[in-house]
Amino acid sequence: MASTVTTEQSAPSRPGYGQLLRTKGAWAFLVPGFAARQPFAMLTISIVLLVRHTTGSFGAAGAAAAVTGVSMALFAPCSGRLADRHGQRAVLMPGVVVHAAAGLTLTVLALAHAPLWALFAAAVPTGASVPQVGPMVRARWGTRLKGSPLMSTAAAFESVTDELTFVVGPLLATALCTTVTPWAGLVTEAALTLFGGLLFAAQRGTQPPVPPRGTLTEADEAHARVSALRVPGVRVLIVTFLGIGSVFGGMQVSLAAFTESIGEPGLNGVLYGVFAAGNMISGVVCGAVAWKSSPRRRLMVGYAGLALTTSALWTVHSLPLLAGLGLLVGMCVAPALITGYTLVEDLVPAGARTEAFTWLTGAVALGQAAAVTVAGQWEDRLWDGAGFLVPMAGTVPALATILVLRSLLVARGRNRTVARGVGHREPVTVD
Repeated sequence: MASTVTTEQSAPSRPGYGQLLRTKGAWAFLVPGFAARQPFAMLTISIVLLVRHTTGSFGAAGAAAAVTGVSMALFAPCSGRLADRHGQRAVLMPGVVVHAAAGLTLTVLALAHAPLWALFAAAVPTGASVPQVGPMVRARWGTRLKGSPLMSTAAAFESVTDELTFVVGPLLATALCTTVTPWAGLVTEAALTLFGGLLFAAQRGTQPPVPPRGTLTEADEAHARVSALRVPGVRVLIVTFLGIGSVFGGMQVSLAAFTESIGEPGLNGVLYGVFAAGNMISGVVCGAVAWKSSPRRRLMVGYAGLALTTSALWTVHSLPLLAGLGLLVGMCVAPALITGYTLVEDLVPAGARTEAFTWLTGAVALGQAAAVTVAGQWEDRLWDGAGFLVPMAGTVPALATILVLRSLLVARGRNRTVARGVGHREPVTVD
């Protein structure tokens, strides 16, 4: 009883961003982490705008970006698992160098009007080597907070940070590609990846510890080799995040096509920035609220809103209405992202969380890749605005999956541990 009272007195009733940012050592990885993840938001739109300029086809541009996304989705979990086993620095240092070189190669090939297969060949290492900085930052939060009530706030903070990059990144890439030169976005992305990634890798003191070789028991070694994909709830979340990726990819291509059709290509970054701003605003709110409902229930409600708003996108043909609806779509994305990452904290053992985070990040990239391909083809072959059907096609089946398999999103035995008053977690209602 006494230990429970002490824990409750020391735990804040309403964890906030101020307390989170006062976490010891947090700023050492937050600042370089923000710089290192910025290029990720520039990559897809930079490829789309460059290849669209050199080939004249949104379909070809979407396909090249899709190969990059698929490659990233396939290799990201491997990167996360290697980081869990060998340390983040060991993975980041060579990765950012390879990514910068591959991105520059893709740029040169596009400007030389190389055949599409050559662009695809360069897109594979470009995507495979994308540094998984976001999952690595989340893993560092997990190490620092170790399951405290601030973990939900940290998940919200990371979602806000991600969305801030998706406000700045597309705007910067679009401005560079449309006002400087079509290849400026991809070259800038490669340079920022290299310098930002190396700076983040240099923060060795905040990375999750890696057990020295020979110190683990045979049972621990066997446990470390188990993939996060073996957790059923992670597989449900992967489908969830595939749908979110379809929103990002569908919006990027469709907004670019829409602004070009009305003769205002420079507004592409503005419209996408409005969409991302909605995501960022709702992310701030999600992190500031002391939620009483479970993350699973918040995921279902937030995703229902996302499926509903994306289903209306293809019906809008007015610039102001599209901006307003895009804002609403963005506001529905953040709750799904935040609760998905929060559920990883409950569902996955600490030694596999970086891998789990990269599975989710990879799922977003894969959904985005499929979306830019399909949206690009539909914009070329069907009517103007047909690409806006893609986000609906991605989110509605994902919502059905969440509702049918929602029982897998509850950690087995977690309710009994909390009921005994062990630790600092607040009791939650299992819906």
